[in-house]
Amino acid sequence: MSQDPNSQFDHAMLDMIERAPGGVVPLTPSYQDSLKRLYLSHQIYANADHKGGHVTARSLSEAPRFHAVNLDAFLAGAIDPEALEPNDAIFARYVAARPPALRARAEAFRLKVAGRPVHHRSRHAGGEKLPVVHDLLHSLFLLPGAGPHPGLPGNYLHGSVVEAESGAAHGPWSLHIHDSDDGDAVVDAGSIQEAFGKLREVLDSAPFNMDELEALGFRIL
Repeated sequence: MSQDPNSQFDHAMLDMIERAPGGVVPLTPSYQDSLKRLYLSHQIYANADHKGGHVTARSLSEAPRFHAVNLDAFLAGAIDPEALEPNDAIFARYVAARPPALRARAEAFRLKVAGRPVHHRSRHAGGEKLPVVHDLLHSLFLLPGAGPHPGLPGNYLHGSVVEAESGAAHGPWSLHIHDSDDGDAVVDAGSIQEAFGKLREVLDSAPFNMDELEALGFRIL
């Protein structure tokens, strides 16, 4: 049994947040003190779907993660990078998983999160067609958590595995994770295997607050 005199009250607070509409709790000093303890211990986050509300980490622990559905086939070498599920489709699955009342708000983040579709380009020299230009890999993922600001609808952070331009000052690969505003965490990787290995580690660690990513080697920008 815990020797912490606040443990029983804080546990009851977690139950209250999960039952209360929007995760809103009373404003009395004892409840507010409990909220502070729970935020410091990363057991709750600001509710992205209800201003002034909260959401528990344990309620998000079973939330789905979204990434390319054929990621395993890509890592096994069975498909080329161009065959990875496109970011737009990954984001569409995230939107479809939101409750109907939240889908329009989630959809509003599409361009910011998924970007514009990549079109593989070919160039011509006179009448001669040259090889298709290599498009740098940029693979989207979304996972539950929070940052300096709340996450996207459903309390989601979004990120990407990114291939760098040749000659870049940092590593040839990197992972970036963002909240709904300007929260940003990044880690460099020396190879595609290292980059996607870090992605697996991040997916397995969610939900989390972005400041916890420093333990995984990320820089908080």
